[in-house]
Amino acid sequence: MNAHPLRVLIVDDSRIFRSVIEESLAGRSDIQVVGSVWSGHKAIEFAQATPPDFVTLDIEMPGMNGIETLKGLRELGAQRKIPIGVLLVSSHTSRGAAITIQGLEEGAFDFITKPHGPDPLANAALLREQLLEKIDAFKSRRFVRSDVNSNPISQHPSPRRETRFRAIVIGSSTGGPEALASLLPKLTPHCPVPIFLVQHLPPGFTHYFASSLARRCGTRIIEAEEGMRVQAGIVYLAPGGKHLMLHRDDEGVLTVLGDAPPECGCRPSADVLFRSASMAYRGQVLTVVLTGMGVDGTKGAMVLKRAGAHIMVQDEATSVVWGMPRSVVAAGIADEVLPISKIGAALRSHLGMGD
Repeated sequence: MNAHPLRVLIVDDSRIFRSVIEESLAGRSDIQVVGSVWSGHKAIEFAQATPPDFVTLDIEMPGMNGIETLKGLRELGAQRKIPIGVLLVSSHTSRGAAITIQGLEEGAFDFITKPHGPDPLANAALLREQLLEKIDAFKSRRFVRSDVNSNPISQHPSPRRETRFRAIVIGSSTGGPEALASLLPKLTPHCPVPIFLVQHLPPGFTHYFASSLARRCGTRIIEAEEGMRVQAGIVYLAPGGKHLMLHRDDEGVLTVLGDAPPECGCRPSADVLFRSASMAYRGQVLTVVLTGMGVDGTKGAMVLKRAGAHIMVQDEATSVVWGMPRSVVAAGIADEVLPISKIGAALRSHLGMGD
């Protein structure tokens, strides 16, 4: 358990918005706002003198920008060997989305968007809800040990070299952008099967995430559209706000987008993708559940497991939040529990790709 309240530093160039965030955190005895500053330089200076546990960071500020500030805070955390959790605070603009994706890939814990509706009271309530949800997730990762063994299965990739798999499906949430930025470059070159990916992001963000991953990997990583004819070696990312499903016809597999209600609070949902993959590929699927809050992916992975799929999950030690992977392990359907650094090699081995 935590021995002291979570020390929070607020960083935003708007005095009004800093006050709104501070008010949103008021009333929680387990949270202490230790500082409120208006620039990246001030944030670094404050963190050097009074190290916070958690920082809410506006990503668009004059002078030292949010990404530079994030890197500086992570360096300070590494120096004292106690990482500082950084929650990005993003606008709804295209620029805000692009910078947010970069920050997530650089290791920010998560992000929220500034509410922009016409009702100030509703905006304040939404902001408080978002903030406390993310902070509670960070606190659970930082202070609470899981009651489920995070390594019930060998952490060494299976030596088997199977070639029966015809697709890879991946689900991820909090911490996913950083994990995927590490995993996909090791997997995508010359991958003999298509890859389908659900990363929990809102509309307007997934396009930038796909573009960023494509630059890192040097291969085609695209935001899925309705009716795309699936091709091997391409990564199809579910667009924010839409479920991604797979449908097989006489000519192969097509992508299908849907507006059905969220599942596990998520749209896109890994459960939806996984269920459709069990039908389209008859279980000949490598299934990966990465870091993330909640339980999305577990029910879909159960369907895939019954159809003959192989299930691997990211381990607790390398997950930002061991929620989604933990749920799969607790359900007893994980075939492999691996650190993110070993998942790429395991997938390559199962596909017969070699080292």
